[in-house]
Amino acid sequence: MHGFRAGAHVSGEDGLAAQARAALSAQGPLAAAAPGFTARMAQQQLAAEIADAIEARDALLAEAGTGTGKTFAYLVPLLLSGCKSIISTGTKALQDQLYHRDLPRVRKALGLGLRTALLKGRANYLCLYRLQQARGDSRFLSRQQLARLQQIVVWSGGTKHGDLAELRDLPEDPGLMAQVTSTTENCLGSDCPFWDDCFVVKARQQAQSADLVVVNHHLLLADLALKQEGFGEILPGAQVFVIDEAHQLPDLAQQFFGENISARQIQELARDALAECGEVAGSIGRIQEPVRVLEHTVRELRLSLNDLPVRGSGSRLREGDVRDGVLHDLAHALADLGLALAPLVAASPGFANLDERLVTLRQRLQAWLMQPLPLTPDDEVEPDFDDPPPIPFDVLWYELSAHGFVLHRTPLDVAEPLRAFRERSGAAWILTSATLAVDAGFAHVAGRLGLGEVRTLLQASPFDWPQQALLYLPKDMPEPNSRNYVQAVVDAVRPVLQCSGGRAFLLFTSHRALREAAELLANDAWPLFVQGTAPRLELLERFRASGNGVLLGAASFWEGVDVAGDALSVVVIDRLPFAAPDDPVLEARLQAVRRSGGNPFFDEQVPQAVIALKQGVGRLIRSETDRGVLMLCDPRLLAKGYGRIFLNSLPPLPRTRSLADVEAFFAPLPHYSAASVAGES
Repeated sequence: MHGFRAGAHVSGEDGLAAQARAALSAQGPLAAAAPGFTARMAQQQLAAEIADAIEARDALLAEAGTGTGKTFAYLVPLLLSGCKSIISTGTKALQDQLYHRDLPRVRKALGLGLRTALLKGRANYLCLYRLQQARGDSRFLSRQQLARLQQIVVWSGGTKHGDLAELRDLPEDPGLMAQVTSTTENCLGSDCPFWDDCFVVKARQQAQSADLVVVNHHLLLADLALKQEGFGEILPGAQVFVIDEAHQLPDLAQQFFGENISARQIQELARDALAECGEVAGSIGRIQEPVRVLEHTVRELRLSLNDLPVRGSGSRLREGDVRDGVLHDLAHALADLGLALAPLVAASPGFANLDERLVTLRQRLQAWLMQPLPLTPDDEVEPDFDDPPPIPFDVLWYELSAHGFVLHRTPLDVAEPLRAFRERSGAAWILTSATLAVDAGFAHVAGRLGLGEVRTLLQASPFDWPQQALLYLPKDMPEPNSRNYVQAVVDAVRPVLQCSGGRAFLLFTSHRALREAAELLANDAWPLFVQGTAPRLELLERFRASGNGVLLGAASFWEGVDVAGDALSVVVIDRLPFAAPDDPVLEARLQAVRRSGGNPFFDEQVPQAVIALKQGVGRLIRSETDRGVLMLCDPRLLAKGYGRIFLNSLPPLPRTRSLADVEAFFAPLPHYSAASVAGES
């Protein structure tokens, strides 16, 4: 292990890059110590490029095709560099996997004793103060929730970290979680009676003293937007940022650099105000009536929105006097509760916090009612960690749920704030994913991330795609907008399932198409697993166990789902995944591209759809021994000129339009070869 002492490096391939290559070679410590590790030239090349970017404190945009082993490729140079580092993953599940499985294996193999920490957003940690409140006032809990609350109470007596993910058998229950966790708005801070035992505070302290911290994009972006999820004080000290699943970052950044006001936020404020009355004698008389009026006004507003589509522009919501009138009624109800709270602010930390939350909600609603003008050049300020550049909220829009609503103010472009923070950090930034490039170019994603001229690496998948996979484009498919399109997809899929013996993912771009296909396949021979009928992990476990199942999924099954081996041998995608035309943020982006002289379809819609398609395709081949057929049903791939962009962005699969080639691929005799594909086109 003597050759892998952290920090012992000079520049170029004689330094960190050479160490990283050696560590990942067939003779290196990973091969000796990590079970199942296979040396890959693609992985070593990626690690060397990352090492060079770390030493140069530069940014690197790297697509690492499926099978490259990008996690080890960035962990090795990161750990060997000795730099204070932050790794951000796309989901909490990947965050846990990285911290609890991958990171310990690499650290042990390299023999490095670096301090590491796992840090999540505060909504993942038990809040002892709110747990006490929930136990003392259970009026808002059902019998089932009371049983789950008791489970949390028992666990709370023994947990060291307070991470609710430790309760693996606790069902998902957002309503209950909201009562036992804190938010930035309702946290009492150092005024909390449980401050010394706070799990969020302990997690922050551990992260501050760590050499490497593993976070997720939600937490990272919340703090870049200075929403103080508990991580912002660590950001300025980081020397390296690694952004895994970086293709997700632009859309998530729009959420976190924006603002919203929701029915849930208001209802939680009202509920917490009543709960706090138990701490201050005589306060219920002041609070009860304005809370009742506020809750009634929220219900009235939601009822007034029943005739609207589930999402739309702010101008659409404010059409007509009735809805606009109820919005102003809501503003008055919030103001009246503020008047009631004012004399109680000094009575308890809880009431002081409620008053701050109320002010924030009133400001957000007022801003929504009075759309601000765009910034002018004179308004620009120098960015700083504690003073981010002002962001114009270009898009006002809403979305509805069964009983609630959210009013959004969203920035149209987040490239500038992302660029400003990256440059001010002085750190190396490694942004990687299996899906970043469009037709072998990075211009689209680089622009959205504010990268400009940047180092790039397109590291192709090391899998033998011509032998391991086949792309089947069925003939005679109708146009995707035709009424019988889903029926045509199912008719084309059935003979493929006969060839493969099931073992298939059918991925759909809409829940409507998914439900229709599920009805059409309900009486077929294959065990059917349909998204929405059970939690995602349970569906995947049952699919794997079935041996010949067919799983129908929509958006959440296009990414982050890993089924290696014989259980999955076919991936079917019903149509090209263009974003929904009713997305008001996308609509505003397209208008902005048009105003700037660009082509909205080719500059925005096609690149986004290519990246989404590549994510779906990535479900098929997950290891060197996997084999499978990718079936793309959309006839526009061959009928439209832009179809070439999609096809050129995929791995080098042999292509066919002949079902006979699919039959040959799955035939028990080993006579299939890529060169024999009859329907190549």
